[in-house]
Amino acid sequence: MKIANSIKISVFAKEDENEAAIEEKLRELTSLDLEKEKINVKKQTATGFNEKKIRIMEIVLEKDRHIKAFIGFLKENLGEKQKEILLRQKESRLDNNLNFFIRLDKEKLLNNEFWITDSGNCFHIKANIAAFPKKKEKAVEIIKSIFTGHGFRDNRYMQT
Repeated sequence: MKIANSIKISVFAKEDENEAAIEEKLRELTSLDLEKEKINVKKQTATGFNEKKIRIMEIVLEKDRHIKAFIGFLKENLGEKQKEILLRQKESRLDNNLNFFIRLDKEKLLNNEFWITDSGNCFHIKANIAAFPKKKEKAVEIIKSIFTGHGFRDNRYMQT
């Protein structure tokens, strides 16, 4: 079963933060060998408050096996309470284009703790859910199957 058409993972690194550590965590979050899979980390620089530079880093996953590996890794690392939050908030995290949004607390994730947050200091995950027919109700069913485990097979270790 196709879960998502694409997943975009992005994070901001401010001037006073360790950009290399943030980029490394972004790479780890995919659970993939990015070089081997020929996936690039796109980087841009923006100017924030008080003319401070902000580095924007982004990875886009489009292949089904990459998406399944990422979702399996995310699901494996989220605690039960964190999954419950996502399930409880599934409708409010889903837009009309069937994009499902998750924010993981940046400071906690840098310490290997997967924690859902509403703050802006986070790793942003945007998953475009592959629902057919393209309706919110169908997308909600897919999200439920991911985080409850019903109907979602974690093939993280079955890379081809």
